[in-house]
Amino acid sequence: MNTVLLKQSIRSAATASFSRSGGPGGQNVNKVNTKVTLRLRLADIDGLSEAEMARVRELLANRISSEDAIVISSDEERSQRTNLDRACFRLESLITAAARLPKRRRPTKPSQAAREKRLKSKNLHSRKKALRRFSPAE
Repeated sequence: MNTVLLKQSIRSAATASFSRSGGPGGQNVNKVNTKVTLRLRLADIDGLSEAEMARVRELLANRISSEDAIVISSDEERSQRTNLDRACFRLESLITAAARLPKRRRPTKPSQAAREKRLKSKNLHSRKKALRRFSPAE
């Protein structure tokens, strides 16, 4: 994964639209378009291999619209610029995290000391249970 190329392609290919945001802010909310909605078509992303793109499509299937685009919106701040930066960062981190292939697990065996510790613990537990058993007086 070429992260530099990926981030550049996301920034250049994403289309931003602005609208009025809800929440606190007084009259400012009613007259300024601070909410940002970013739309990125998956076909426009560069810097991912075929396997990584397939993984993105699989993991982000719930976020991909019918037009094959990922839509992210941000309206936390009162500044349009800050909301745009936050939305771009969230989009970049979402795609980067989904594209990262997981490490292969290398199977290992428990050590001799770990096996002995487990058996000792089982033996102690067994003795504790045995002491609780009721044995009638003979």
